[in-house]
Amino acid sequence: MVLVAKARLRYLVIACVATIPVLYFLLYQALPDTFSSVVSSHSLPNGRPQHVTPPPAKVNDSHPISGLIEDAYASFSRLLAKRSWSLAYAAARYRELRGRHPPPGFDQWFEAAQSNGAIIVEEFFDRIHHDINPFWGVNPDKLRRQARGLPHAIRVRNGKIAHFKDDDPDPPRKDRLELWEKLVQDMLPHLPDLDIPVNLLDEPRVLVPWEDIARNIAKERTSRRLFPPNEAVAERTSFSDVDTDPPQPFEPEWIDDRHKYWNYVSRACPPNSPARKVQPIEASTPIDDVFPTGPMSYMGDGGFITNFTQAQDPCLQPHLRGMHGTFVEPFSMVTATKLFPFFSGSKLPINNELLIPDAMYLSSETRYSGGTKHGGPWAEKKDALVWRGTASGGRNQEGNWWHYQRHRFVQMLNGSAVSLVQGGGPGAGPTFNLKAANSYNVSAPHESQLGPWLNKWSDVGFNRLDCWPESHDWLGRLRLNCPYTDPFFKLVGSKPMVEQYNYKFLPDVDGNSFSARWRGFLLSTSCPLKATVYAEWHDDRLMPWLHFVPFDNTFMDIYAIMDYFLDGHDAEAQRIAEEGQDWASKVLRREDMMLYMWRLLLEYARVLDPQRDRLGFVGDLATDAST
Repeated sequence: MVLVAKARLRYLVIACVATIPVLYFLLYQALPDTFSSVVSSHSLPNGRPQHVTPPPAKVNDSHPISGLIEDAYASFSRLLAKRSWSLAYAAARYRELRGRHPPPGFDQWFEAAQSNGAIIVEEFFDRIHHDINPFWGVNPDKLRRQARGLPHAIRVRNGKIAHFKDDDPDPPRKDRLELWEKLVQDMLPHLPDLDIPVNLLDEPRVLVPWEDIARNIAKERTSRRLFPPNEAVAERTSFSDVDTDPPQPFEPEWIDDRHKYWNYVSRACPPNSPARKVQPIEASTPIDDVFPTGPMSYMGDGGFITNFTQAQDPCLQPHLRGMHGTFVEPFSMVTATKLFPFFSGSKLPINNELLIPDAMYLSSETRYSGGTKHGGPWAEKKDALVWRGTASGGRNQEGNWWHYQRHRFVQMLNGSAVSLVQGGGPGAGPTFNLKAANSYNVSAPHESQLGPWLNKWSDVGFNRLDCWPESHDWLGRLRLNCPYTDPFFKLVGSKPMVEQYNYKFLPDVDGNSFSARWRGFLLSTSCPLKATVYAEWHDDRLMPWLHFVPFDNTFMDIYAIMDYFLDGHDAEAQRIAEEGQDWASKVLRREDMMLYMWRLLLEYARVLDPQRDRLGFVGDLATDAST
């Protein structure tokens, strides 16, 4: 009997142990699909779910990047815990952060957000208020007439898209205007009458001096008021006065002074910022005279980015005036220094356009999205980094090309060029320097042999060298090569995005403005890396070191970043790739772009209304008062 009892007990223990993984699997599958890979759901006493993001598996090392990844998980957990699940909570959070009632139509917007399965966190819309607040310091009637007087605009009248005879019938980049119009149609008929002027160029175009913007923001702050619900107005003012008067064209006094663009940039920076203290560089200045040799204020231990917002800010980085084509000589400069309503798909942090999702993110072209396939399993990818592109970024010429960011990126990731520079031939790499090689923070085995090490994992090159002025062959075809850079760059074959998705690492760097491939990279199964000076609509909903890997615009940290991931931290790279794709598929959908623009246009409609100080949504407060 004793033996039988022991046998039964042994079988019972084995059965229990075997059941544990099955139960775990079933419970995991039952979790809500809000953020399936890292978020679990727990109920608070009031029944509203709370999101908790567990930290990634601890890495048994003290590498700074491991700590940054863990910190990103914790920060994102705290942010997601603020998700709005009800209209009343969303409106309360709005009032808490904005100091105003939400705009009229907020309830319809929130209902649409819920029906579209959107993840609503009020902080995801901080950019809208950063952009719109300066307009509270301008007379609303003036803003209306300015918007009506610009020729390239999306016009909404009576719940429909309207076209007026004084609009430009054949605008440049008409495809962008049409893509934005289609997005606006998705939110009709919930919009009031509006004129929405849009920027059809790559480059941002409104750069107002810092002092002027500061005065407007001060007016906005003093105008905030949570007035009693019975004083609220929901009906917008008619546009009849704007439409019946003979339309007066609005001329923003565009400036084309591209050789001194930095002067306009620096005036848009705070008075005590480093950018205010330097002048534009001469085109002939060697890169050694502007290339920084140490970590910046937004970097932590090891020279890795801890504050990606600051890493984008040229006001903090005067060296960028000689290391980024936007500040050296932008391809197009049609800039205004007075504030007026203007919408754009990207901008410098100091520009004053109202940011909307860029039209290229709304395009179905595979060169931006990569098509419907976004890459295979991580284990089947090449353990390498890939980049293809054109030598864009501005008007690179024989006397200034070594100051452009894409030229530097390709040279710094080219093993042959780096080997020549390390061997004592600085002329082989005029776009960068390696004088302070230890500042690149690469592990000792690779530091002295950067070139051969790069050759093992870097597949980077230009498929077109954009010379200025452009030249054509005898058949009128654009020449892809460039005489003054041919000694430094060999053209390589194009590699469609669908092929790039076969690599583990996808870096993204600026061209003439932002890179339209960024959303495609985030949605891929590869690990995206990003260096940029441009802000976009989605920045507040992406977490560096969780959804992507940030790297500096000097590219001084790219070696150490790749050293980390390639030398024992493949699992961390895979986790970022998977988290980035999962999150992008939830918050960078077309529906999310529509909801962001809809929310922005509600704010825009209010700030343009003569009754703006009394306009507000208070339906939730009225309901509370009656119960």
